Amino acid sequence: MAGHRFKPEKAAKLLDTNRKQLIPQEKVVELLSIEENDIVADLGAGNGYLTLPYAKETSQSLYAVDIEVKMLELLKERAAKEGIYNIQYIESNLEEIQLQDNSVDKAVVAFVMHEIPNMEKALGEFKRILKPGGRLLILDWEAVEAEVGPPIHERISSEDMRKFMIEKGYKSEVVPFNSDVYAITLDNK
Repeated sequence: MAGHRFKPEKAAKLLDTNRKQLIPQEKVVELLSIEENDIVADLGAGNGYLTLPYAKETSQSLYAVDIEVKMLELLKERAAKEGIYNIQYIESNLEEIQLQDNSVDKAVVAFVMHEIPNMEKALGEFKRILKPGGRLLILDWEAVEAEVGPPIHERISSEDMRKFMIEKGYKSEVVPFNSDVYAITLDNK
């Protein structure tokens, strides 16, 4: 299932106005249900398309986790320009997340599940860092031909993702987003 990693040289594409129409930040923030005192992790934060809106929703720490140092540097620059200082930058892959057990209330994995070599291991890590009662939101590309996002052979359909979650013992709900993107929510019991 895992495809290639996104190249930092293409980071500007992640902030394109067409992306904002396809993936409205307000809608994603609403799906994660961030409250003011929530500690949040953006897993695969990139240059912060969703990180900055999340950071504005909480007065607590937001962990921006990404394997690419260059992406975290771009995110730091953007956060500084917007005067956002509650972000902690964590260089890490998603199969061995450099965060403590039960350390976050809410976590999001946006458009990177198809890049993770061992999704089962990553899913265990997501569960490990979430506090009991915490929420995980997965956003990814539907397995359809589209002008944006990865090629179709790298995409994981919402149905396949849902089945994978069920096989791993998670109750998951697919939330329709639009024809190109899906969301899955998982609550950590």
